[in-house]
Amino acid sequence: MGDAERAPGRVTPDYGIEFVDMKIDRSQDYPCAVTIRYVAGARAGQERVVRAKYVVGGDGARSLVRSALGHKLHGDASMHAWGVLDLLVNTDFPDYQIKCLVQSHDQGSILLIPREGGYLSRLYVDLGETDEDDAGKVRDTPQQAIIDRANEILHPYTLDVKGVAWWSVYEVAHRVTDGFDDVPDELKGKVHPHAFIMGDACHTHSAKAGQGMNVSIQDGWNLSWKLAAVLEGRAPESLLDTYSSERKVIAQNLIDFDKEWSGLVAKPVDEWDDPSGLAKFYDDTFEFPMGYMTQYPENQITTGMQHQGLAAGLPIGKAFKSAEVIRRSDVRWIHLGHQHEADGRWRVYVFADEAAPALRGTPTAEFANWWQNDPASPKVLYTPKDVDTDATFDTKVIYQQDYTEVEPGPVPAAFKPIKHQLGLEDVNQIFSAGHGRDIFREREISRNGAIVVVRPDQYIAGIFPLDARAEVAEFFARHMLPVK
Repeated sequence: MGDAERAPGRVTPDYGIEFVDMKIDRSQDYPCAVTIRYVAGARAGQERVVRAKYVVGGDGARSLVRSALGHKLHGDASMHAWGVLDLLVNTDFPDYQIKCLVQSHDQGSILLIPREGGYLSRLYVDLGETDEDDAGKVRDTPQQAIIDRANEILHPYTLDVKGVAWWSVYEVAHRVTDGFDDVPDELKGKVHPHAFIMGDACHTHSAKAGQGMNVSIQDGWNLSWKLAAVLEGRAPESLLDTYSSERKVIAQNLIDFDKEWSGLVAKPVDEWDDPSGLAKFYDDTFEFPMGYMTQYPENQITTGMQHQGLAAGLPIGKAFKSAEVIRRSDVRWIHLGHQHEADGRWRVYVFADEAAPALRGTPTAEFANWWQNDPASPKVLYTPKDVDTDATFDTKVIYQQDYTEVEPGPVPAAFKPIKHQLGLEDVNQIFSAGHGRDIFREREISRNGAIVVVRPDQYIAGIFPLDARAEVAEFFARHMLPVK
């Protein structure tokens, strides 16, 4: 709280309300009846009921929302304890500002991760095995005992601790919940969810490698754009079914990954056949916490693999892997994926055929004219009137020619959206792949062209040929509602 009050926003958090219980009645317009209790201030002790269409519980490993939904965490503990400290120190250990794993012969391990600012570092200190009858006593380990253990592991180097920004003790547990929303298995597909849990409320694991925060943020991002689309009337409630089906598999993958990772970190040095084994495992799996090893299966917002060959380097269901292109408007090299803003829009990347830009007569131009004008086009069906013409679909074109051969004039209007009240033509959505760098080559995109559709959460939803009008229209009809 003190940090928030001292920050530029001068925010004072209010922790005076706690969740008590929740009942769900789908016959009501606002199905979720949440009982809350005031625990501070003039109303301390009072309870009230708040009704909501949707409830999201991100309330940690001891989640009361999860309990209200009747779900439980299942799994096991490794009976191994770690102390974690964010330290300001003077030290003669030469690699203190380098991410590394330190293993002593008989005192355990330290995972060292430098923090921001150049002074602070986080140490995960091996406290050893815990007894089955420990009953959590290891969590009472004093701060100084963890520092002493760190010095024993680092000996003959020393840590002269000048400040402790934060510290904790935890026992490694690998657990995943049996449900991510309020719909029981027997009703999946028949009714749609109104309450969800995410983050540590769904999965618990060791606190190393950053996978907890990263995977939890991915939970929230997966759910948030779907909730926004439903609440704004742009998508049917069935879109929310995909949250549980997509993220539950990823949570189990996280637990499996963490079991192996935490076991390797705690493995005594004399048990390694190859001293570089841990580094190799990290290199092989470092994409997992960032979401790049996640691959969502076919569902209403992710197609099958029938057109994957048109862009082999952009796997359907995986996060969009960027590459550099030239933006024609200002002739700057930029990463295409870095233009993807967190704004709930779908991305439609049109990788042009080999023909030069033209207003008609080429596969790219004919798709663009259909996309822009045809009543059956998703852009026409799902874009509200009196807004920017790219308010629903951020449509970009990438030509194969050098930028010197690409002029905005012959580029179809579908790639020049009209913006702002003044009706300004936006020419910043036109790109070139030439001049020494080639996204077509780097991402194995067909020279005949391809349409790459990317979800609002930056995962690739589908790949289509330039002439696949009906397929594109059918795909968006699965999960979008026409504007009224």
